[in-house]
Amino acid sequence: MRTPLPQPHSERDAVPAVAVAPLPPVAGAAPVAGRVRLSWVGAPRPLTRRRRVALTLLSFLLPLGLWAAVSYLPFLWHPLVEVTDPGDVAWMEAGMRVPRAAFSEEVAAARGAGTALPEGRPANPVYLPAPHEVAVAFWTSLTAPPPQRDTIWLPASLWHSIQIIFWGFTLSSLVGVPLGVLCGAQPTIARLTEPVIEFVRYLPAPAFGALMVAILGIYDGPKIAIIVIGTFFQQVLVIANTTRRVDPLLIEAALTMGSRNLRLIRRVIVPAVLPQIYRDQRILLGWAWTYLIVAELIGTSSGITFFITQQARYQHFDNVYAAILVIGLIGIATDIALALIGRRLFPYARAQG
Repeated sequence: MRTPLPQPHSERDAVPAVAVAPLPPVAGAAPVAGRVRLSWVGAPRPLTRRRRVALTLLSFLLPLGLWAAVSYLPFLWHPLVEVTDPGDVAWMEAGMRVPRAAFSEEVAAARGAGTALPEGRPANPVYLPAPHEVAVAFWTSLTAPPPQRDTIWLPASLWHSIQIIFWGFTLSSLVGVPLGVLCGAQPTIARLTEPVIEFVRYLPAPAFGALMVAILGIYDGPKIAIIVIGTFFQQVLVIANTTRRVDPLLIEAALTMGSRNLRLIRRVIVPAVLPQIYRDQRILLGWAWTYLIVAELIGTSSGITFFITQQARYQHFDNVYAAILVIGLIGIATDIALALIGRRLFPYARAQG
């Protein structure tokens, strides 16, 4: 005997229930007490091209604007007074920068004595030139020969430094990249080499300077060696870690199809990680530039470091800033060029960054 279904007592009770679909989640939003609150972290939407360009320009304009404000607005930070007219003060000269307190004392003393008052204008220390002074020094250093006979020319010193970077990083990569791939592909080789590499990479590269001079002489040899020491050990570990990211299923498929040993590395592992290794090399090249300044102080002074040291000795800090900016411009230009080359070499890896 069937059990009768319960019947509604009225037409109002007979209205069928309607399923309400939940609202789709909003990217970067979290529900709070019945309302949606946006979050600035989480899964952000990709930036538009216009916004990326604007933020990139802003990242350079913000520090430049701060530098200009400190340089051109006297009420922010001008602790010195640049003497424009020494008056009757014997120890002052035009162009000299003196503390504000000392300048005020001399003005008060000259006023009390009835002599000519010194005149001046607010100024920053000599080690902080204004942006326009650095821009003029930048252009002059690249286009005009140096005024002093014993001063080296910026393009010549820069070219010498580029050669040091090239040979040091090339020699480091010729050994570091293959060894890193082997360490990432073969656990026995990794266990045999990585512990000592982990130990040596914590030793500061400049500590080997005296030893390199004793072995390689006082010219470019020890400088190139410092670049190699500073990048090689880091390079092996970074490349090995990248190589270990190969999909194990890809390796198992290659083994099933008969690939073994060096053939497996050459045909499967290296092509799989080559785009990421290329990106790793771009980052490691920046480390080579970091070690350049220390390397060029070993043995005979040369290159861009010698130019910076010499200009600082003469208190030409506008030239010092210009040389530092040149290094940054060459570095970013090199990285952009390598990124464009990488897009041509590895078009299939664009989606990965």
